[in-house]
Amino acid sequence: MRRIGSFCRALSASVCAAALLVACAPQQTAPEATAPPATASSASATQGTSGTATPASPSEPASGDWKNYTTTDGQLAFNYPAEWTVRDRAAEAAPGGVFVEVLADTGKSIATLRTNMVTGAECTEKYPYSRIDSEDLPALEQAGQTPRFVFEGRTIASASDPAQSNPLAYGITSAPEPSGSTACPIFHFFTWPPSGAMFGGAYNPFDTTPGNPPNVDTPQAYTETAEYKDLRKMITSLRPAGK
Repeated sequence: MRRIGSFCRALSASVCAAALLVACAPQQTAPEATAPPATASSASATQGTSGTATPASPSEPASGDWKNYTTTDGQLAFNYPAEWTVRDRAAEAAPGGVFVEVLADTGKSIATLRTNMVTGAECTEKYPYSRIDSEDLPALEQAGQTPRFVFEGRTIASASDPAQSNPLAYGITSAPEPSGSTACPIFHFFTWPPSGAMFGGAYNPFDTTPGNPPNVDTPQAYTETAEYKDLRKMITSLRPAGK
């Protein structure tokens, strides 16, 4: 429970709630995530100095200028918009792991990348789920298992706060697809040596932070915004460094 607990303390309450849906579930020994992914139904801080940021090559995604970021351990890399910032939060990383946060030019936290995470959790209750977007990520395949980028939600009828009654999150998962109309809490972790990793964030349609996409009140509408398209490109670009 130690690493999952430190994960929740390190992130904001809204991100932790959406990423795990209910506060950190009890840990199992298995390293794989146990919550379901979604499948497609459509489709300011300073730069951290201990990572590596370089201009993206012409063959990589580009909507405007993009850069590459390589984690300090040299294991993973991803592309990100040049106007966004990658902040190294190594002091808060799990032992032997990395922890970086990506922020938009407005200072809004878009996603966090963490490695060496213990990712097992019990599915104590299932909830109605929504499937918004998904894409397989073969570059991250481990032992024949291909993780997926997902954007998904749950419905928690017992929650009185509208922001908590329909949590929504995007990220990479190695969990099996759900069957039926309900699913376990959102649990966006993927298998990565030596245990697991996470790269994703939360979507809150009630967030009025300046710079947020205007007039976006549904996750489907959010997928049409430039912000979502950029974060999707960024997260799905995650790959072993050097590839």
